[in-house]
Amino acid sequence: MADPSGFLRHARDDAPKRPADERAGDWREVYRDLPAADRDTRVREQATRCMDCGVPFCHSGSAGCPLGNLIPEWNDLVRRGDWAVASERLHATNNFPEFTGRLCPAPCEAACVLAISPGSGGAVAIKRVENAIADVSWERGHVQPVTAGVSTGRAVAVVGSGPAGLAAAQQLTRAGHEVTVFERDDRLGGLLRYGIPEFKLEKKVLDRRLAQLRAEGTRFVTGCEVGGTGPGALSVERLRAEFDAVVLAVGALRGRDTADVPGRELRGVHLAMDHLVPANRQCEGDGPSPVDARGKHVVVIGGGDTGADCYGTATRQGAASVTQLDQYPRPPRERDDERSPWPVWPWVLRTYPAHEEAGERKFAVAVERFVGDAEGNLTSVQLRAVRVRKDPATGLREVVPVDEDVQVLPADMVLLAIGFEGVERMPLLDGLGVPLTKRGTLSCGHDWQTSAPGVFVCGDAHRGASLVVWAVAEGRSVAHAVDAFLTGASDLPAPVRPNALPLAVG
Repeated sequence: MADPSGFLRHARDDAPKRPADERAGDWREVYRDLPAADRDTRVREQATRCMDCGVPFCHSGSAGCPLGNLIPEWNDLVRRGDWAVASERLHATNNFPEFTGRLCPAPCEAACVLAISPGSGGAVAIKRVENAIADVSWERGHVQPVTAGVSTGRAVAVVGSGPAGLAAAQQLTRAGHEVTVFERDDRLGGLLRYGIPEFKLEKKVLDRRLAQLRAEGTRFVTGCEVGGTGPGALSVERLRAEFDAVVLAVGALRGRDTADVPGRELRGVHLAMDHLVPANRQCEGDGPSPVDARGKHVVVIGGGDTGADCYGTATRQGAASVTQLDQYPRPPRERDDERSPWPVWPWVLRTYPAHEEAGERKFAVAVERFVGDAEGNLTSVQLRAVRVRKDPATGLREVVPVDEDVQVLPADMVLLAIGFEGVERMPLLDGLGVPLTKRGTLSCGHDWQTSAPGVFVCGDAHRGASLVVWAVAEGRSVAHAVDAFLTGASDLPAPVRPNALPLAVG
């Protein structure tokens, strides 16, 4: 059984980061490489804090982990030093724990029973334990290809190689289907490759998992626009003729813009992905980025994950200054039980490693105008203090200035990280006859099947821009649905339903 007093003897211990000035000067992951023995000891102590609660909210699908990760089980196995079995239990529910362990914001920790009261010392550092199990698994050879014993003779196409598509492909390959993943980019990984900066996920971590999928029998085709007509494209007619089922895991990459703000057309105003993608390509050796922050005053608009990614990328490119703007007020540092009681995802101030390296954040402000010179180059932004309210007539959110004061902020580059509007419009959807919803996503029935027979959807394309852990969960669930569609029944796990939503406070 778990150690019931472990949380009293051991404090919460997050993974230590490299010094800010050191990590801001390179593209390596921000966390320190501890000696294996030291890392294992510290992680085992952290796992000892887990009490194996009678009702473990940490892996509740509504409040904690949508994958249903068996967190108390592998915490106790790590506590006892049984890393091999801990690896087996972790991989039983999660195809890619080295991705989620690095990138997931850890709703499991927000739902940990030790997060109820500050007097407990805080939640177990579950994310750190998960990441350590994943790393130890690779170091000690616990991760091996898992091949199907029998081939079903059925062919499945997965369109998109992000975390949802990869999870679906791995599950279906292991079930004995012939799976081909099509990726329109020149390299695999989707947002994992070109959206997530190297300092958050070194691409060697992605590449070693892709090697496992290849060894298991999954086939990959890059540089292929499914439904397109250009070189290397695969027509909808061939797609339907050659595959018994299709999984759409095309993401939701249509970036939200600020076309109504005066000056949007100025040179120097960019969408976030127009900055992050070429920066990642430069790290891959593709040459200098055309959207480089070196020597520039950079303003990042948007307070979420993507904004922090732009913030850290601009810092590493050598920006003269970086300022991140958020139209919402500064959240509290501790959970407000009136607004977001345990175990829901708390509204608190989240400080990313990038924020510790340089620059500043401004809250409750919005850009009123982008200002440029006579040649059309951005030179500054005009800000107003604002509050966000709900329009009583329409129920829609609106941003309202609170006074007449205008602040001018120098800016040579503005990066718009204000979210995504849904799936990009593409010929593939028209060819399949799959329409977009009002939210810009692809709808499906209870079996993950779209309005086109034999065509399924998962990940951000279905849910809208979301967390990596939800992408993996939906990929695993759609694999179950496709397997049942092709064979009549399935033993594959299905951790979430299409209409599943995390527990939240309205």
